[in-house]
Amino acid sequence: MDQDYERRLLRQINHQNLPERRLAKSGCASSSPVSVKLGDRFIPTRAGSNWSVNFHCANENCRSPNQNHKAKEAGSDTGKDAVAYAALLRNELLGAGIEAVPDPHADGRRHALPAEGNHSLFRYTVHTKRVPFDSGNEVSPYSLSPLSNKSHKLLRSPRKPARKISKIPFKVLDAPELQDDFYLNLVDWSAGNLLSVGLGACVYLWSACTSQVTRLCDLSVDGDSVTSVCWNDRGSLVAVGTHKGYVQIWDAAGGRKLTSLEGHSARVGALAWNGDQLSSGSRDRVILQRDVRTPPPAERRLQGHRQEVCGLKWSPDHQHLASGGNDNKLLVWNSSSLLPVQQYSDHLAAVKAIAWSPHQHGLLASGGGTADRCLRFWNTLTGQALQSTDTGSQVCNLAWSKHANELVSTHGYSQNQILVWKYPSLTQVAKLTGHSYRVLYLAVSPDGEAIVTGAGDETLRFWNVFSKTRCTKESKSVLNLFTRIR
Repeated sequence: MDQDYERRLLRQINHQNLPERRLAKSGCASSSPVSVKLGDRFIPTRAGSNWSVNFHCANENCRSPNQNHKAKEAGSDTGKDAVAYAALLRNELLGAGIEAVPDPHADGRRHALPAEGNHSLFRYTVHTKRVPFDSGNEVSPYSLSPLSNKSHKLLRSPRKPARKISKIPFKVLDAPELQDDFYLNLVDWSAGNLLSVGLGACVYLWSACTSQVTRLCDLSVDGDSVTSVCWNDRGSLVAVGTHKGYVQIWDAAGGRKLTSLEGHSARVGALAWNGDQLSSGSRDRVILQRDVRTPPPAERRLQGHRQEVCGLKWSPDHQHLASGGNDNKLLVWNSSSLLPVQQYSDHLAAVKAIAWSPHQHGLLASGGGTADRCLRFWNTLTGQALQSTDTGSQVCNLAWSKHANELVSTHGYSQNQILVWKYPSLTQVAKLTGHSYRVLYLAVSPDGEAIVTGAGDETLRFWNVFSKTRCTKESKSVLNLFTRIR
């Protein structure tokens, strides 16, 4: 092509495009928009992009909420391998500088990446001087591995072993005539390692040290039956609530009845010791608080429930009493007032499962019946509801671990399972099954490592669910070990 012709052609094209550009610059808001063709390629600018946030959001958005919830509950080696792999990718692609594998269950909190500033995704650097080799911290200069020094430290970091809980009970006891009644409390474990069980009209003591069984009392002579049992803090006295409304105090070592307390007009289904004071809840909707050292007339009557009282627990500081009733109410009482100082009405069914946290002052957990199925947590210092979760079945009992921020719940309709929860993330650590009826009774061993559960299938099952040292030794299970309580 002739050069003069080419210059004239380019000049003509420029003159044609000049009015459009001026019109686009000087156009007012009322004028119609004019499309301006500035080029045939779009080159985006990524100077202000935060790649770590973008990739993280894309990874979260591609999963459904149900998948995210299952990912939080993953406690197996596969889940931890995925966390390590994700950290490795962040090191190599984003330069995150992670040197240790984060714990996916660290109270449900995400591990934030260190701030990188406004660095671009691809960085080109020239190394003019090699860092001397240090066998403890640096990668060998002769290594053929493409991974960075931070990634090598990540792979060499100690891995926390997976938590393993045996899903098979290590002992099973036969418990004939163990009643299938949601409102009763017939199993308790003493500080002296004695298990008390109410079977029909009798109370039996089983020694966890010697496996010896003794019968403490028989109420059939009076035409009565056992509706609740509860040990005192020292493990020397056991209180027995009866169907006729009596509360009997028994000396476990001597096997003799010390006193029988009257005052209730219906069965006593809930008992709770506070030092030498004993609180009892009954179907007559009244809570009686009495000092076993004083004559029987001395008592405090707490009236706040409109239906049967089925749950009683004193706080670890011995200052507040929590009571649950068939009226779906959870009440908190102090040691001096005759009226409840707090009332929680969020449950939609009977509140039997109550447990105070031994790790956080004022933290109270409660569980609702079949129509509610929820675990709820309360801050009794401020009177606020903290959080809740739907367990999917009737909540029958609750107990906190003495050594870790975990709790165990037993359930009835319709799954009859035992669940171990991590607080405050509320992730399930373990799910234990084996009972064919509602798991209505629960007690924790004095060392805080084992629990015993009872159900209407007339069996008591012992599980190792908590650990003092957080070790991974799997508890040995004894199969087909049935001891009949006589």
